[in-house]
Amino acid sequence: MIRIILAEDQAMVRGALVTLLGLEGDIEVVGEAASGPEAVAVARKTEPDVALLDVEMPGGDGITAAEEIRRVLPGCRVMILTTFGRPGYLRRAMEAGAAAFLVKDSPARELAAAVRRVRAGERVIDPGLAAAALSAGPNPLSGRERDVLAAAADGSTIADIAARLHLSEGTVRNYLSSAIGKTRTRNRVEAVRHAQAQGWL
Repeated sequence: MIRIILAEDQAMVRGALVTLLGLEGDIEVVGEAASGPEAVAVARKTEPDVALLDVEMPGGDGITAAEEIRRVLPGCRVMILTTFGRPGYLRRAMEAGAAAFLVKDSPARELAAAVRRVRAGERVIDPGLAAAALSAGPNPLSGRERDVLAAAADGSTIADIAARLHLSEGTVRNYLSSAIGKTRTRNRVEAVRHAQAQGWL
């Protein structure tokens, strides 16, 4: 049996996936989670063969959870399943050690087949998304630029961002200016939107 855990914050979607995968004779769902931190806790407790994680969840995204699960359970293979087929998400997921990246509109039988392939040591990536990621190129933002843009996403002031990230206001302005230049946008609101659309944040 392939023992898997499933992390998805939408209860109805999670339930449907558990039911569909439960119909497979060689796959057993041994744990469920509704957030990134909960996924890590469930993985520690159940030690699954495969962790199937959504990207966007409360309290920390699936990519961050993937990295932590890979750190504490190196033998667990991680699959990212998402509604958002953004090239930047794919790159971040691969950097976090994910073995698969699939969009949720794939047929159910393809998901079960992907679980088997990943368990067997293969890497499975949605072909359309792989092509988009290659054409989009790498994320141009530095880690600090991403941090500052992410902190600016809720409309925080320069002073608020500086206090939250323990930086000077001048440093925050410099990072924002650099991020605006790299995203070829006109202001920080557009830079945040562009970076989110690309999956860079």
